[in-house]
Amino acid sequence: MWLIDAQLPRRLAVRLNDLGENALHTLDLDEGNATTDTEICHADAGGRAVISKDRDFVDSFLVTGTPLQLLWVRTGNISNDVLLALFESLLPRIHDAFQQSSCVELTTEGLVLHE
Repeated sequence: MWLIDAQLPRRLAVRLNDLGENALHTLDLDEGNATTDTEICHADAGGRAVISKDRDFVDSFLVTGTPLQLLWVRTGNISNDVLLALFESLLPRIHDAFQQSSCVELTTEGLVLHE
């Protein structure tokens, strides 16, 4: 299950749901894109991994251990279509990566696992 942060397109949640995943975008939450990082970090209470471009989530993960699982998107400026295709092609590997690490970095080159 995924919670996608505001810097990423809602289309990512739609596409992940089309692929059989359970994904929400911050726009789907009561506070929408005004949802605070703290509230997003606690989405893991509902069993959701956070997907974000925001370095603040990495810092929070390293310092406090929240969110429990983080997919840090570090693709630079790419089109939404390229981003969606990248997620689709790497989704099985993303799931495998979370079996080994709670913080996974997604780049245009692939995945990087962090401790």
